[in-house]
Amino acid sequence: MQFARRNIRVLALWLLAAAALSSAFWMWAYSEIAREREAVVLDARQSASSQARAYADQLDRSLAQIDYIMLSMKHYWEETGGRIRLEKQLDAGLVSSNSDFVVTITDRAGKAVTSTRPFRKDFSGFSSRAYFREHQNGTVRGLSISEPVIGLRSKRPQIILSRRLETASGAFDGVIAVSVEPGYLLAFSDPTTIHGGDFIEVRKMDGTFFAEKSLANAASGSTQYRSAPQFPNDAGIASAPGQHFMDARPRVVAWQKAKNYPVVSVVGVSVEDRLAKYREREHEMRFVALLVSAVLFLLGVGATVFSTWRGQKLRDAKEVTAAYRLATENAQDAFYMMRPIHDENDEIIDFAIEDCNEQGAINFGARKEKLLNTRMSSHMSATFRDQLLSIGRIAMAQGFHEEEAFMPAHGKRPAQWRKRRLLRSGRGLAVMVRDVTAEKAHADKLHQLANSDALTSLPNRHWLTNYLLVAIEKARVTRKSLGVLFVDLDDFKNLNDTLGHAAGDELLKAAALRLKEVLRPQDSVARLGGDEFTMVLESIGSDRDIVTVAERIVDTLHEPFVVAGGHRHVVHASIGISVYPQDGEDSDTLLKNADIAMYAAKTSGKGNYRFFHENLSEQLVSKLTRQAQLKQALEQDELVVYYQPRVCGRTGELTSLEALARWRHPSCGVMQPDDFIPVAEETGLIIPLGEQVINKVCDQLVQWRAEGVPLVPVSVNVSARQINSGSVSAVIAAALERCGIAPDLIEVEITESATVGESVVASAELATLQTMGSRLYVDDFGTGYSSLSQLRRLDMHGIKVDRSFTAQLTDGPQDLALFRAIVSMAHAIDMQVVAEGVESAEQLALLQGLGCDEMQGYYISPPVPASDVLLMLQKRHLYPG
Repeated sequence: MQFARRNIRVLALWLLAAAALSSAFWMWAYSEIAREREAVVLDARQSASSQARAYADQLDRSLAQIDYIMLSMKHYWEETGGRIRLEKQLDAGLVSSNSDFVVTITDRAGKAVTSTRPFRKDFSGFSSRAYFREHQNGTVRGLSISEPVIGLRSKRPQIILSRRLETASGAFDGVIAVSVEPGYLLAFSDPTTIHGGDFIEVRKMDGTFFAEKSLANAASGSTQYRSAPQFPNDAGIASAPGQHFMDARPRVVAWQKAKNYPVVSVVGVSVEDRLAKYREREHEMRFVALLVSAVLFLLGVGATVFSTWRGQKLRDAKEVTAAYRLATENAQDAFYMMRPIHDENDEIIDFAIEDCNEQGAINFGARKEKLLNTRMSSHMSATFRDQLLSIGRIAMAQGFHEEEAFMPAHGKRPAQWRKRRLLRSGRGLAVMVRDVTAEKAHADKLHQLANSDALTSLPNRHWLTNYLLVAIEKARVTRKSLGVLFVDLDDFKNLNDTLGHAAGDELLKAAALRLKEVLRPQDSVARLGGDEFTMVLESIGSDRDIVTVAERIVDTLHEPFVVAGGHRHVVHASIGISVYPQDGEDSDTLLKNADIAMYAAKTSGKGNYRFFHENLSEQLVSKLTRQAQLKQALEQDELVVYYQPRVCGRTGELTSLEALARWRHPSCGVMQPDDFIPVAEETGLIIPLGEQVINKVCDQLVQWRAEGVPLVPVSVNVSARQINSGSVSAVIAAALERCGIAPDLIEVEITESATVGESVVASAELATLQTMGSRLYVDDFGTGYSSLSQLRRLDMHGIKVDRSFTAQLTDGPQDLALFRAIVSMAHAIDMQVVAEGVESAEQLALLQGLGCDEMQGYYISPPVPASDVLLMLQKRHLYPG
């Protein structure tokens, strides 16, 4: 500011020069604006005048063409004595067929003689029309052009052009008239010449209005004028103020009379529309002038800014230094300025501390004034001195260095993680040291969350992916084998479906603990998700080492788990094994091949392990293919239903039929349930499959009923997954209603696993089915964990004892006694007993002796297609012989 006060006259000259140049430019800009405005107005007048003349010529030619047609018809009429027929002229194409252009000839009484557009028979004629009376009275001898009138047929405004017809003696003989719509007179106009508020009109010389064309009106009977204009001469141009027009917009108006007819072409050009582009130019000029003024002003003050800048530079630098000092002194980070100390060989042997903040002095445990201008090495142990000297040399050589270092606890200072950043500044180093202990702890926590399974606290898939890369590289370097075990808990889904997800989570946590216990110290286990675990065995000497661990896993998981408040549940483990390097040299391949081997172990009986072999990939592909084919089979209705009879144990009379699904495969023939039901259960296709079976059974019952045979109930099989979906009762109810079948004709056989859980959905489904009137049976009784008391609580109608019990009846008295106990207890709680798998007369006799209620098996009948059931329904008694 002192510089500005001392040089005020010089600065004033800059400002005065800028103001003078700005004024001169504004004067030039206003003169250009006025000149361009005058040019726009002049162009509008010239445009209006030239258009009026051009449209007048076109109008004259259009009227001449119409007049020529009337003169030709008049001559022909008078020469032939009135024998002209316009209808024939029209058919021959000599007269226009346009409905807007109508030619009519009337006789002396005004009756239509001929016309290009026929009249109704009750039409009274034209004798009342003004133009007709003018010709009749001889008032007009030439062409007559009427004012717009409402057409007698079109009911729209029309302009009538007419001429008098005479006899050979000159007497009045009628009128030839051409009617056109007003817009016809403007058909020749060019729409590209009409802009904004411009218009074109056709009027008589006395101001009578015919038609107008504008952007608002393509060609209409409305006009922009508030009152009819006056034309003092045949041609002219004038400026018309806005009060003359409906839209109050001023215009330049030019008019021109047609050469041979008493009509005028009127062109109105909107001055405002022409000036719109001019105003854009005016705004542009004003903006340029304003911009130039601003530039000149900035140039004027620029000298002031530049002159004062140099004077302020030194003082600003001092203020910045003071502010920096204030900021660093109060910062939590430590700052140092260090100067390198060289020996005679120009090697850095130490650093001198030239400056630091308070936090920097605290880090060294010394007062700031005692720390400055001392050697760094005098304040630290040899270990840390060598570390800092090393990174200081790197920073001086490379210009920048950054690292994190752990500082053990020392005295009262706790252990810390510090981040050190060194930046070469001139011939020295700027050093920043920050305490990042809290940040490291937070990062470690996030790393733990990202790499741990929340349920079991085992490492997760993300951890395994990274760890396997390191383990494989280690095995490659040490030339050791590495084993990857893919562990899947068998039948874990049944636990979830029956006892709920809380019990499943409880079992998973317990299983994780057992898996950790069987590992060697150098091995690792991770949970991939669901019921899948992966183990990595390092430093494998032979496959026997892997087998030992796999057998431990199978054995430890075979011990029952106690979950859900006392339920004992046994799970088995299917284990797939891949070995580095023979089964893969990267983590993805090893995991994929271990997964394939696990599926092979599960397929071969569960509860065991399999090593990977190349042919296992083909087996997995085959399984996936089977899944896709089954889905397609459901879509293409390839399932059929076979029926196996159930009979009274005492008499052999047919009591019921069991519906059994078969797959009529396009290439494999009829497939048994064991070949596709497990796939359906695993993929969830069991739900739509079961729905199809229910609907097919109901349709078949309707067909048998139509053939007049007595019906027996048909039982359908329902798995735990179907029951827990909550849709079985709705599907059965819909099928019964659609087919009109009584509910007691459909029985439901439920797998034993569906009865042991406490699922709210399953309980509700079973209750709904009982309310509907369907009987419930427990299928394959004795293979699960249900009890007769539990079945009694669920109000089951009966049990179907598994075929394995029937097959062992003849093995000894203990097996016979077991079956007898089942029958006795079931009868005690009023439940029926059905023996499955009756294969011989000996088994049948033993079961009859035990009082078994119903029998089912190949000895009575194998499952048969629906066409063979009709004979059974008629025969009724099915025991052999």
